[in-house]
Amino acid sequence: MARAQGARAQMALAFETVYGTPPAGGFTKMPFASTTLGAEQPLLNSELLGYGRDPLAPIKDAVTADGDVVVPIDAEGFGFWLKAAFGDPVTTGTGPWTHEFRSGAWSLPSLSIETGMPEVPRYALYSGCVLDQISWQMQRSGLLTATARLVAQGETVGTVSSAGAPAPLELQRFGHFNGAITRNGAALGNVVSAQISYANNLDRIETIRADGRIDGADPSITALTGSIEVRFSDSTLVTQAMDGDPCALEFSYALPSGESFTFAVHAVYLPRPRIEISGPQGVQATFDWQAARDSAVGRMCTATLINNREDY
Repeated sequence: MARAQGARAQMALAFETVYGTPPAGGFTKMPFASTTLGAEQPLLNSELLGYGRDPLAPIKDAVTADGDVVVPIDAEGFGFWLKAAFGDPVTTGTGPWTHEFRSGAWSLPSLSIETGMPEVPRYALYSGCVLDQISWQMQRSGLLTATARLVAQGETVGTVSSAGAPAPLELQRFGHFNGAITRNGAALGNVVSAQISYANNLDRIETIRADGRIDGADPSITALTGSIEVRFSDSTLVTQAMDGDPCALEFSYALPSGESFTFAVHAVYLPRPRIEISGPQGVQATFDWQAARDSAVGRMCTATLINNREDY
């Protein structure tokens, strides 16, 4: 008897034309490290009396479908998640192409995502997926991945794939050693680690429906936050925090073959940190920063992906 194994798991996605309606084709096979995407329907305990001490049968509650997907930050596949987070990019060039994803879009695209375990077989199709948050960490070593948090409308489970034979991607993965951080255009030194988190802060439309699903997920005020842990060597960042002035931070990765990913945050505000001396080792300071809309650029952040894919 075949048993489900994560090593054989598959994932494919496609953008929807109508929210909650899976497309007939156009799915792309996606690389992923893990996922908690799923649907659940809790039971409500009966509150009725008069039938003895043993309770009556529970009642089903509303369906909730959501979860996280851990994906590699690569030169091609990561663009699908950026489109889910920011909307359609502005694409220029003739190959390689430059895809510029901008924050502040009033509406976001929805996706259909299928996860499959062919040995069971079990194929779960999640329709109406909207990206709520995407986050990742920069550090000196390790595997570079991002976590995408999704809100879905519902789940449909079958024994045959709805994605058919999805087109595969050419995986060109960025590594931590490809990364760099700049502040106002100059390299920011002594950085131990950095964390970036962009949230659309989705508002679930929980209307009354016979199927118990949501009617949609609307984006509200965005939030771009993170942290920078630095070896304390000068007072540049502390002075900025005390003055209350914003700076521009840019987190980037580049491959020798020319592909690159740049995440530019145009107006970053730093809090005044606590500087602790905890022992004889080097002194480190952590800045939990927040971003806001930059009036000159007209938005909060810009994600730029340069690769050999013509469009998303």
